[in-house]
This record gives sequence, structure tokens and C-alpha cells, in this order.
Amino acid sequence: MFLIEILTVLPEEVHSRSLRIGANRRTEIIEELAYYSSTVISLLMSCVQKTGNDEKMLIKVFRCLGSWFNLGVLDSNFMANNQLLMILFQVLQRDETSTNLHEAASDCVCSALYAIENVDNNMPLALQLFQGVLTLETAYHMAVAREDLDKVLNYCRIFTELCETFLEAIVRNPGQGMGNLRTLELLLICAGHPQYEVVEISFNFWYRLGEHLYKINDAVLHGIFRPYIQRLLHALARHCQLDPDHEGIPEDTDDFGEFRMRVSDLVKDLIFLVGSMECFSQLYSTLKDGNPSWEVTEAVLFIMASIAKSVDPENNPPLTEVLEAVVQLPQTVHIAVRYTSIELVGEMSEVVDRNPHFLDPVLNYLMKGLREKPLASVAAKAIHNICSVCRDHMAQHFQGLLDIARSLDSFALSPEAAVGLLKGTALVLARLPLEKIAECLSDLCAVQVIALKKQLSQQPCNGKSSDPTLWLDRLAVIFRHTNPIVENGQTHPCQKVIQEIWPILSETLNKHQADNRIVERCCRCLRFAVRCVGKGSAALLQPLVTQMVNVYQIYPHSCFLYLGSILVDEYGMEEGCRQGLLDMLQALCMPTFQLLEQPYGLRNHPDTVDDLFRLATRFIQRSPVTLLRSQIIIHIIQCAIASTTLDHRDANCSVMKFMRDLIHTGISNDHEDDYEVRKELIHHVMSQNGQQMVNQLLQTCCFCLPPYTLPDVAEVLWEIMLFDRPVSKDHSFKFIVLLIFFNHYLSKSTRYRQVRVEQLRKGLI
Repeated sequence: MFLIEILTVLPEEVHSRSLRIGANRRTEIIEELAYYSSTVISLLMSCVQKTGNDEKMLIKVFRCLGSWFNLGVLDSNFMANNQLLMILFQVLQRDETSTNLHEAASDCVCSALYAIENVDNNMPLALQLFQGVLTLETAYHMAVAREDLDKVLNYCRIFTELCETFLEAIVRNPGQGMGNLRTLELLLICAGHPQYEVVEISFNFWYRLGEHLYKINDAVLHGIFRPYIQRLLHALARHCQLDPDHEGIPEDTDDFGEFRMRVSDLVKDLIFLVGSMECFSQLYSTLKDGNPSWEVTEAVLFIMASIAKSVDPENNPPLTEVLEAVVQLPQTVHIAVRYTSIELVGEMSEVVDRNPHFLDPVLNYLMKGLREKPLASVAAKAIHNICSVCRDHMAQHFQGLLDIARSLDSFALSPEAAVGLLKGTALVLARLPLEKIAECLSDLCAVQVIALKKQLSQQPCNGKSSDPTLWLDRLAVIFRHTNPIVENGQTHPCQKVIQEIWPILSETLNKHQADNRIVERCCRCLRFAVRCVGKGSAALLQPLVTQMVNVYQIYPHSCFLYLGSILVDEYGMEEGCRQGLLDMLQALCMPTFQLLEQPYGLRNHPDTVDDLFRLATRFIQRSPVTLLRSQIIIHIIQCAIASTTLDHRDANCSVMKFMRDLIHTGISNDHEDDYEVRKELIHHVMSQNGQQMVNQLLQTCCFCLPPYTLPDVAEVLWEIMLFDRPVSKDHSFKFIVLLIFFNHYLSKSTRYRQVRVEQLRKGLI
């Protein structure tokens, strides 16, 4: 017994991260275990023969066997003819097998199926497992009859693993040999079980099957699998039914709600095999021709909502018929049916766009839901969808949207739903005539601005005034999605409104300057305000930069660096703004360097590193000569070299992008007049810092950085080599050492980066 325990954990520890051995030694251990694997299996067989049907011994033997299957060293021919395999399936076929033994045997079979995923190389064992699993159908039905859910789940796991293993054969040769479609029948039998947890086990296989068939795109092949997918969809619709005694709306956050969301995703991925219009029509006919109970109606509407967007809305009478029937549902139907019908209406927004005569009845229907607490948030989401798709048609209803926005807090909306309504309103606002946009934007922002004013004066405002983030987030979404089309030479219609709101935002920023969360929301709001009007925000540039710099000296919130990068992006190419932006950069850099020079400063402030080099990169992209001629560039480069040791994903990526773009500036001849100047400035910078940069990159790759960062380092080295090949030759040994790392992780990088690393190899060796 003790020896079997050791033989069980030994293969499990081979790939343990805590086992500090090299790859070569690990390979040697695996080869040695493979050499003795047949001896181990013979030992296990002897234990079973001597102890007979002793349950504890069988459990230990099956666990040990599964461990060796997982290691992938067992000989296929040897195992195919081994008595252990027969005993394994005999245990699973017996009705009296205990739960613990059944689970151990099921785990072992799943491990064996996973181990032979490369079926062609393990044909003898694959054939035995395939035939063995097909014999378990009767045992599954017996477990269902005895209501033994644990065993049912085990059988479903085995059937699913069988299908996963033989997926290639099923798709390549459906109905032939190991592509026998009885495997799918087994999964569909499991889908018929009343417990939804059973069918959920098979979801990953159905995803993979749909992905394979979509890539092959063979109509004949699709036709073979279509009946199976249709049966699956009908089974899923049944599983999505709420309990008949359910009260209230469907819950999204409990286990059943999460299951329904997974069903929705799966249906969207598989619907191309059935045909979205055909499926939609069939589902609707079950409602129209019969008299189903409310829970059946709700489940059908839920599946219809999942596929509604994939149905062609052009000249499609069944869609308009469904839409007309849904908006005429009486308020007396179960509230869950109304909830899901509202979701369906929101998903059919493209149908409304093609049939604008439905717009009024649809909006009336959604407004009824908006006024009821349980339905308010889902109705708001549907209105948002309608506004996003039907912008032009919704322009005539803007006043109604504005009235809703003014009384937003009178509805029982979640914060996300409220923001979504404002987003939809802003999208419609952008389609109004330019001369009306300024006034309408001012009205839309007024509620938020008034709330911020009251908050600043310490007056209560619906109990929410202590935290201005609610109003800042709402202003941000308005600015973000108000994007009217403005011709060159025209004054941006939002410019005046944003200038009027600026003092309130400035005062809010000053009042809460110590609170990082609120300052981040202020900066986010200002970011979208600047993006909204572009260069029309020039009047705000001086006061905004001054305030950013002043607050940053006391409270170095990294969001100011990010906002600075937005300003550089918008104004960096304007000759009159460059010096002011450089002064801003220099003023922000001093406190930043002090912060990062503290003990563990880089590790404790990765967001600051990330945003600092985003700002520096924007400057390199928009006004490289201005930055390269300044005194601050040397300090920024030194900070970048020090930051290469940081193993934070975003921060490290920003540092490497800055270094890459910096060097690339001296290479890229984009027909601009300052190319020679840039090249000379970069040459000066690299002559001072190039050797230190390469040394540091070598050190960090060897001792600091995780594998996923290495391709980004390769990009920097590639640019160095292109810029100055003689210098790169001097450092060729260091480059070649680095290539050892890149080659090791090459398969994990994108094809683009693979090409770059290959180019780097050819350029140096």
C-alpha cells in the first residue's frame, strides 16, 4: 500500500514547479520512469489479483494508474492488452460500485483518454478505450434510474472526454471508425438529464466542435451535424426554464443565472450550423401555435434573444411579427416573461432600425418597464441598444431622452444602466443639427453640473452628494460619446459647453486633490472632454496644465501623467504648444523621479512607471526633436533603463515601447524635414546610453523578467541593430546569449514577433 502511494505521487512531482532541477535532468527522469513503467503496471496488476475486489486497493491502483497516464509514458500496445483496462471498465459497468471507487475509475479513464489525444500514435489503446466507453451507456441509464447524480456526472465526464479526444476523427470521418457519431448520441443523452449540471460538463466540447466546423466551412459536413445541434439547442432551451413557482425576475448572479449566460454564449457560437432564421422561426412557432406555460415562454424568449442579432433584419416578416407580438404583451404576464421580452426587444434594435414605424410602440413598451423597479435596469439597457443602432430615427425623440436623463435618479437603475442610458442619449445627441447640439449638451450636462455644485457647497443632493464620482462618471460618458461630425473650419459645438463646465471640474479637483479615486475620475472626465473637442479645448490647456502640475507636486497621482499624455497627443504637433508641453513634462518628471528613487519605488508604483513612459512615448511620437533637445531626456532614459527590471506586465510594456520608439525615431525617414536632426540627436543619446542599455537588458532577461516580456525586449534590440550595426556587432555576444532566451519562448510569441526575432538572429550571426 505504501509503495503504491509513492508510485502515485512520483509522476505527479516530475513537473512540479517547486522541484528545482533543470530541463535536461527532468527529461532524464521522465525517460527513466518510462523505462520502468511496464514494471509498475505489472506490480499494480499483481496487487489487484492478490487482493481480489478489495475496494481500498482498487481505488489506490486506479489513482496510481491515472497518475502514470497523466505523465504520458505508458506504452500504448502494452496497455491495450493489459487486464487492468478490462477491470477498469468492469468496475464502471457494475451497478453496485461504490461512489468513491466509481470516481477513482472515472478519473483514471479520463486521464487515459487525455493521454492519447494524439490518436494516430496510440491507435491500439485508443481503440480499446473507444470501445470500452461505448459499453457504459447502459450503466449510465441505470445510474439515472437510481437517481445517483454523482455517477451520472462521472459518466458524462467520460463521454465528454471521449468526444474531446476523438474530435478530429469525428469531424474528419463522421460516422466511420472512431468518428462514430454514437459519441455525440451519448452527449445528447446526457443533455436530456433533468439536472443542468450534467449537460454543462459537455459545453467545452460543443464549443470546440463548432470552431472546427466553422473553420472547415463545408456545407455537406454542416448538414451531417445539423440534426445533433438542433437536438442540443432544444435540450438547452428546456434546461433554461425557471421553476414554475419562481417569483420575480431571473437572477443573473446565482449558479443557474451563470449557467444561462453560458448557454447564451454557446448558442451564439453554434447557431451558424442550424441557421439563425430557421431556429428563430421554429422557436417562435412553439409560442404562436401552442399555449405554453410561462416558464416555457420565458426560456424560449431567452434563446431567441441570444440569436436575434445573428438574424438578417432585412425584409424579414417573421422578425417584425415577433417584435409586434412582444410589445403587445399584457402587463399581467409573469414578470420574468416581461423581463426577458424586454431583453429580446433590445437585441432586435436592428429590426427597429429597418422598420422605424415600430419605434414608437417599442419605446412606449420600454418606458413602461423603466417605471417598474424590477424591470428598470433591463429596460434602460434596451433603450441604450435602440439609441446605439437607431441614432438617426431617435433624433426626433431626443427631448424624451433628455427628460429621462433629467430624472435619472427617480428610476430604480443600477449605476451601469444609468450610465448606459446617458451613453445612448449622447449618441443620439451627436446626430442632431450642429446648431442645436450646444444647447442640448448643456441641458444634458446640467443635472450633473448642478449636483457637483451642490456637493462643492456641502449641500445634500439625493443622499449621493458626498461622493462626486457618480456625477463625474456621468459627465465622462456624455463627453466620450458626443462625437458630432464637424467640418474643417467649423467651431466645435461642444467647445463652449466644456469651457463653461471647466471651472466646476477644476474646483472639484482642487477640493478632492488628496483622494486618488476621485482625482482619477476627474482626470478621466477631463480626458474625454479634451478628446471630444480636440484642438477646440486650447483655451483650457494653460489652466489645466498649471493645475495638474501644482497638485502633482503635493499628491503625485499617476493619472495626471496619463492626462498629460492625452494633451501631448492632441497638441504635440502644434508649434505654439510644444514648449509649454515640454515644461509640463519637466515639472511632472521631478516629483516622479523622487517617488521612484525611494526604496522599492519602482515595484511599489508600477502605475506611475506605466503612465510616465506613456507620456514620454507620446512626446517621442508627436514632437521628438523638442524632447531630444531638452535636458530631461537623459534622466528619462536613465529611468527607463532602471525600470527594465520591473516585472509588471503593463509597466514593462510601456518602458520597452518607449525605448523602441525612441531608437526608431532615428531610423524612420518619413519624409519630414527634421530626419537628419533626429538621427543626430538619437546617435548622441545612444553613444551615451547604448552600452548601459544593452547590459541592463541582458541582466534583466537572465534574472528579472518573466518569459512573456522577452519578445518586447527583442523589439528594442532589433531597433538598436538597425540604427547602428557596428555597435550591435560589438555587443554580438550579448545579443546571442539573449537569443537563447528568445528561442526558448519563441513558440509563445505572436507570428509577427517570431519574424522579428528571426530577423535579429540573421542580422547578428
